[in-house]
Amino acid sequence: MYEIKKQIYLNLTKNQKSALCNYLRALVKKSMDLSVEEIWESFAADEKYYLELNCSRFEFLGDIIDNDEFKSDTIKYLKECNKYYAYKEKQRPILEANKEYEKKKRKFLQEVKMSKEPPTKKQLYYYERLRKKYGLEKLELASKLEARNEIDRIIKEHDTRGVFNETGEDE
Repeated sequence: MYEIKKQIYLNLTKNQKSALCNYLRALVKKSMDLSVEEIWESFAADEKYYLELNCSRFEFLGDIIDNDEFKSDTIKYLKECNKYYAYKEKQRPILEANKEYEKKKRKFLQEVKMSKEPPTKKQLYYYERLRKKYGLEKLELASKLEARNEIDRIIKEHDTRGVFNETGEDE
């Protein structure tokens, strides 16, 4: 897509070319279900309409929108954008799997780090409060991970909110 940008719209300024290409790329992304020709027709019709009203965001297109060279350049760029987004869509499952793997890896590394650090004062205080509230025997908590897991276990064991009895009513 970036190579084709160097070959098209040679008569436009850098800013004009950039604005037009960004708009066209967004247009392709928004309407992936349309063909390139349909996108071109829609773009050309909209721009002609806005040029007639003198409120176009691309005033510089007034002279060249009916030009065959402009049309062919635009269609080339639309095709490239379409290929780019189709490729990105095909890559989505791989990217999602990589994200999930990285997330699990970060969680694992965080747990390894937590297992080597002593529990915080807040964790110890919270554990003591829970232990006294439910009358449990005291355990020596050696790490942040162990404290977190023990606190979670106590809460899950004694938390009755959201638990339904056989009739389906809240206990």
